[in-house]
Amino acid sequence: MSSRNQNRPPRSPNARKEDHGGIPFDKRRKLETPGTGRRQAFSTVNKQDSTSNSDVGSIEECGKVEFTKDEVLALLNERPKAGKFDHKAKIEQMTDIIKRLKLCVKWFQQVDETHVQEKENLKVSLESAEQKYNYRELETRTKEEELNAIISMLKENAVSLHEKLAKEESCKQARLFDAIENHRKETESRVAAEKAQASLGEELERVKEEKTTAKHKVASLEDMYKRLQEYNTSLQQYNSKLQTDLETVRAEHTRAEKDKSSILENLTTLRGHSRSLQDQLASSRVLQDDAKKQKDSLVTEVTNLRSELQLVRADRDRQVVQSEKLAEEIAKYKENVGKSSQELHILIARSGSLEETCSLQKERINMLEQQLAIANEKQKMADASVSLTRTEFEEQKHLLCELNARLADMEHQLCEGELLRKKLHNTILELKGNIRVFCRVRPLLPDDGGRHEATVIAYPTSTEACGRGVDLVQSGNKHPFTFDKVFNHEASQEEVFFEISQLVQSALDGYKVCIFAYGQTGSGKTYTMMGRPEAPEQKGLIPRSLEQIFQASQTLGAQGWKYKMQVSMLEIYNETIRDLLSSNRTTTMELVRADSGTSGKQYAITHDVNGNTHVSDLTVFDVGSIGKISSLLQQAAQSRSVGKTQMNEQSSRSHFVFTLRISGVNESTEQQVQGVLNLIDLAGSERLSKSGATGERLKETQAINKSLSALSDVIFALAKKEDHVPFRNSKLTYLLQPCLGGDSKTLMFVNISPDPSSTGESLCSLRFAARVNACEIGVPRRQTSTKLLDSRLSYG
Repeated sequence: MSSRNQNRPPRSPNARKEDHGGIPFDKRRKLETPGTGRRQAFSTVNKQDSTSNSDVGSIEECGKVEFTKDEVLALLNERPKAGKFDHKAKIEQMTDIIKRLKLCVKWFQQVDETHVQEKENLKVSLESAEQKYNYRELETRTKEEELNAIISMLKENAVSLHEKLAKEESCKQARLFDAIENHRKETESRVAAEKAQASLGEELERVKEEKTTAKHKVASLEDMYKRLQEYNTSLQQYNSKLQTDLETVRAEHTRAEKDKSSILENLTTLRGHSRSLQDQLASSRVLQDDAKKQKDSLVTEVTNLRSELQLVRADRDRQVVQSEKLAEEIAKYKENVGKSSQELHILIARSGSLEETCSLQKERINMLEQQLAIANEKQKMADASVSLTRTEFEEQKHLLCELNARLADMEHQLCEGELLRKKLHNTILELKGNIRVFCRVRPLLPDDGGRHEATVIAYPTSTEACGRGVDLVQSGNKHPFTFDKVFNHEASQEEVFFEISQLVQSALDGYKVCIFAYGQTGSGKTYTMMGRPEAPEQKGLIPRSLEQIFQASQTLGAQGWKYKMQVSMLEIYNETIRDLLSSNRTTTMELVRADSGTSGKQYAITHDVNGNTHVSDLTVFDVGSIGKISSLLQQAAQSRSVGKTQMNEQSSRSHFVFTLRISGVNESTEQQVQGVLNLIDLAGSERLSKSGATGERLKETQAINKSLSALSDVIFALAKKEDHVPFRNSKLTYLLQPCLGGDSKTLMFVNISPDPSSTGESLCSLRFAARVNACEIGVPRRQTSTKLLDSRLSYG
């Protein structure tokens, strides 16, 4: 091992740092575990420095040398390699080993000092950390005490805030609505500003395009103007040239005229000479030959002059034609120049107007840019305001959500409380056996005579009477009444049915249920019970009750219930029972026979020992769908007796009785229930003095009033708990005996008119309803029988 390590060159600290990823000396472990199998060199002193001061060099270099465990072991196990008698080499080797050992010892001392320093630093850090921990713990305790105090104070504040919350909710709601309105207005203004900005931007772009087009037009006009100026200059030059040529032609023409005149003068002179020569011919024959020669030459010259004259004339004619052409061209040119000058003036004027338009557009653009800058500033302000408003809106929205949640919770609790109150009230009424009474006030109609008079119906607003009380004013006296439920003139058919829906449901549970409408003629009884089936929102209690029963029967089918339903409809007209579903009601003779009692069907009313009522020979239909019952209801409505009186255009002249018998069987529990639902629309009470009935209508009115009077006698007897109740005084009371004196759930609708002229009848109806509400008829009993359904229909 010594032979492997003694001649290794020393390694610089930087090289060792590179081997260990640049980790400093005091941050890594210097001695590694044995058995790693890695050969690691250690730094030694350069042999060239061994001859120098080894101790000094070693001490100076020890700070730059690092050792590993293997290097230290190798250094301790290293032995000199020199020969046995080579003492000098041994001394040198030993000196080198001693030098390296000193360096190693020095390094170990420095490492030990470093470890001691690190230990001291760690102790100081530990003490400071403990101090910080103690300080933090003290702070935590102090903060905990402060927070406990704050929590207690907050609890106290919470109690006061809860008290203030109810007061502030209304104010916050109003502020929220104001904030929402302001936000809406700001949104609208912002949208308007954006639209205005968009329109201004479009107008700016359009103005820029117009400006660019105007610039192009101005440039083209300037170019055209320059070309026209050049063309005008060239035309002027050409005109001056033509004028020069014309002057030249005129001068030549004058010179030719002068030559012509001189030639003519010469010719005349020659002719004179010829005459003189002829005169002198005789005298000077000697000169004849010369004269002939001269004559020949002159003739030749004259001929030449004539030809030249012809040429001059032709040239003159050509020059004249050319001058005329030039004159025409000059005239055309002057005309063109005039047009061009006019166009030039127009273009100059147009250019001036375009320049003015451009200046105006520039001013408008500057103004629009200023407006745009102002709009941008306003938009920035609006954005800031919108962000602030949005933040407030989010806060208010969160608060509103919380308030809505609380409101929904309170409404849910209120609904549950109202349902519980109704359930307890119904339970109390069932235990007492009272007949429940609902009052409904119809709205004023156009035919009513008191539309402009003071109202005679009022609704108390106290907690005890709200929704249950009604006040009738007659001759200045107020008559208060309290019932189980009061519906004002604004109540819808759905709201009215909602109040009786649980009562209708009882028929499916095996109870006898009876609902009948009472009131004077024209008070809205038929509308309450039947309504207008063709309009979904105006359906009456009978169609809605049937729809609910069929829907509930289908729902209960999942629980093993199967229902069989039978329906019948009759009317009591002039104390005579009529079957509204009979197929033999089509002829007048049948109606007369039924009224006279000579018909083959007697329709006798009987009661069995179980309290059930049967009508013999009555038509009964098995129904399995709402459509079937609707068609039967339509058939019964067409067969029912109605007539016109002074109080009502279509007055019901009979008592209408709708009966639905329900038989249910649960196959899993083998339980059977039998329920009966009676829905009755009574004929309206009326006074003969007001109805003006005569003849057949008078007979009908007397029969109606008689039966209603018998009903009133029955109610009085029940209210006084007399031993004898006169049910047999009328077929109506005898038919309703199980409903009025048995174990049935009975409800009466008293319908009143708000017409001031009907105050007396309305007061009588309300007093009668109050007596009915005080009657105790017995506790309702559920019918759970295993006996099969009778072929005849039971009425209770």
